[in-house]
Amino acid sequence: MFPYYEFSNGCRAPPWRQIQGEICYVLVKPHDAETLCITCSKEGVFLNGGKTDDEEEINYERKGEIYKDLVTLLREKSAKFSENMSQQEGRFNEEQQKEKDQPNEAPEEEAAALRKASTASRRSALEKKQISLGRSQMTKRLEPSLNWKTTVDAEENKSSLRDTQEEKHGGRLEKSRPSASPGRAQLLRKSAEKIEEIISESSSESEEDEEPPDHLQEANADLPSEYWQIQKLVKYLKGGNQTATVIALCSMKDFNLAQETCQLAIRDVGGLEVLINLLETDEVKCKIGSLKILKEISHNPQIRRNIVDLGGLPVMVNILDSPHKSLKCLAAETIANVAKFRRAWRAVRRHGGITKLVALLDCRQPSAEPAQPGLHEARDGEVARCGALALWSCSKSCANKEAIRRAGGIPLLARLLKTSREDMLIPVVATLQECASEENYRAAIKAERIIENLVKNLSSENKQLQEHCAMAICQCAEDEETRDLVRLRGGLRPLASLLSNTDNKERLAAVTGAVWKCSISKENVTKFREYKAIEALVGLLTDQPEEVLVNAVGALGECCQEPEGRVTVRKRGGLQPLVDLLVGTNRALLVNVTKAVGACAVEPESMMIIDHLDGVRLLWSLLKNPHPDVKASAAWALCPCIQNAKDAGEMVRSFVGGLELVVNLLKSDNKEVLASVCAAITNIAKDQENLAVITDHGVVPLLSKLANTNNDKLRRHLAEAISRCCMWGRNRVAFGKHKAVAPLVRNLKSNDTSVHRATAQALYQLSEDADNCVTMHEKGAVKVLLTSSVVQSQLCQCGLGRNLSDVKVLLKGVFEHTKLPTCCITAGCK
Repeated sequence: MFPYYEFSNGCRAPPWRQIQGEICYVLVKPHDAETLCITCSKEGVFLNGGKTDDEEEINYERKGEIYKDLVTLLREKSAKFSENMSQQEGRFNEEQQKEKDQPNEAPEEEAAALRKASTASRRSALEKKQISLGRSQMTKRLEPSLNWKTTVDAEENKSSLRDTQEEKHGGRLEKSRPSASPGRAQLLRKSAEKIEEIISESSSESEEDEEPPDHLQEANADLPSEYWQIQKLVKYLKGGNQTATVIALCSMKDFNLAQETCQLAIRDVGGLEVLINLLETDEVKCKIGSLKILKEISHNPQIRRNIVDLGGLPVMVNILDSPHKSLKCLAAETIANVAKFRRAWRAVRRHGGITKLVALLDCRQPSAEPAQPGLHEARDGEVARCGALALWSCSKSCANKEAIRRAGGIPLLARLLKTSREDMLIPVVATLQECASEENYRAAIKAERIIENLVKNLSSENKQLQEHCAMAICQCAEDEETRDLVRLRGGLRPLASLLSNTDNKERLAAVTGAVWKCSISKENVTKFREYKAIEALVGLLTDQPEEVLVNAVGALGECCQEPEGRVTVRKRGGLQPLVDLLVGTNRALLVNVTKAVGACAVEPESMMIIDHLDGVRLLWSLLKNPHPDVKASAAWALCPCIQNAKDAGEMVRSFVGGLELVVNLLKSDNKEVLASVCAAITNIAKDQENLAVITDHGVVPLLSKLANTNNDKLRRHLAEAISRCCMWGRNRVAFGKHKAVAPLVRNLKSNDTSVHRATAQALYQLSEDADNCVTMHEKGAVKVLLTSSVVQSQLCQCGLGRNLSDVKVLLKGVFEHTKLPTCCITAGCK
């Protein structure tokens, strides 16, 4: 049952759901069904949306009808449960029948047992009410402290200020009752059973009710003295005396607030509300003391959520306007600790926190600090550092990224990059790294000339700074101009050298990511070969985390687009680990490794090794992967494998069901999958026997259905596939009957010259059927091919003389096979 916290009224649902009549939520795992997440309410029980992936919250929306009780719902959802319940009811009815047949020997004993159990329960509850306040608080809070780590993200995710106050004050003395209440409920459920069972059950419950005071004493001895001392200090904070409050804050700060017990003590006695209330006073010393404590304890995830629930973030945002720099620093640092999840990001933005944090970056000393800075200058730099820390935490939200840009944060961050303070550079670069995922930011980063500072800091001795600089370059290197800037500023050499430092996996993942994105440019690949980066990348293909593998394999996939790169990978033994990675499950890794294997397969010697390692079969099996991008990448990789295999036809036929699988992929809705499969079919159809097999599997009607696409990439490979498939039997006629000719004619109006070439080849093959020639003429194919100077000039400008000859051959075929009157042909020629 969850949430784990039980309120004083016995409900486990959050207060805002209790208003809807909900009591608690139950997870049930039947033997013959998936886990059920059930809401128990006053109206009945029903299925809800289950737990969400983010923050393990509950989707409270009802997903079905309401049942009168839990048993009825489970009977409906689980046949196994219904069968077992029927058997239990049968046995229960038999026992009831036996009891009716036997004389009622002890009715008075049964009533006496019930009275005895009820009296014992009431006496135990009365004793518990008489326990002192401190012990009562301890009883209530002991269980959450033991389950702190396991329930840190599940309990009290959306509790409000009123909910928290009820939890900490109203329910404190009554929290010791539930041990008696379940006993009474259990006793009532057992009242219909045999007399012996009733007596034994009531006696065991009485014993359990009498045991908690002893257990409480033992538990009290286990808690450290700091727990009680902190709770006493919180009481002083509530007193309202200014001097006592300052002394209590100073004393509380002396404790080890990083320790979980101390954090829990503050929260349990209502200290968070007091600390947040102190932030709204006019006394600067109280604010500073409160913020120092909140800054330390807000590293705890549950404390962070409680602060947000209590409305602490708007108060801290208001403090950012304070004229006291120390208050600004502490408020910004606390916001940096608290703003780690969505509600916190939203709260900071809605209360104007982003604009105020950006304003903190505007310090007077943006460049390197003087040798002995004065107090005022040091504080200015510290304020900017704390503001950058808070923006780093908030920049994980897309809406906050845009708010930072609109507030003018990029020029200020660029100015701060010129400082030599590493503690300043780390949050600044990290913020830029987070924001660089947006295209607007990448353009602004280029305009502010930030890349050269990122490249410069790659040579820093600070590993964390190196990591963030590499990650920022990785994000920005999506643009070709940025990749060129990294090369021109000398950033490729330090990136290549950092590949050999494998001790820090986070930094290694960032560096390999930067190398991957930079290697998209051929000029950068040449430089990486000089710096021996390809050899280093091959060495990272084993015994590395998936984050590193994804980036390393992606970089090798780009480097292997050049012949020298393929040779280096083969000679360094990189093909074996690449093929081994084809059996993985990581989606991004599979996309990259299929691309790398496909690039290596262009070289015949590498293709022999891949085939020997059973790499082609593994690629073919990835066509069954549920992710479209993996399917597409695998199909693209199969194209060079089929082209360069010694006996490609026999190899393809050796995969049982492989050709049918390829043809069925033409039913996909993903354009990239369709284009890659058409390219694979073009290579498969080069073998006549394979062409016959895929024809029998219905490749012609499936290709014809795709002819109306507007995607130029798909148009090109579809036309090539149709051209190849025309070379078997009556496929030309079949394409005409399935109305594939007219859409192909429209492809001639595309601006892509590769589409013109492929379409001309396909139309030439189709023109051998007279009916297809008629369709081409009706759709204006002759006029387009003869009169369109755009088509011919583009072909000539691209140096595709063979393509122009294809057009002439096509025209010849149209005129030779057509049955049109001579006047029509003459008109067409004119």
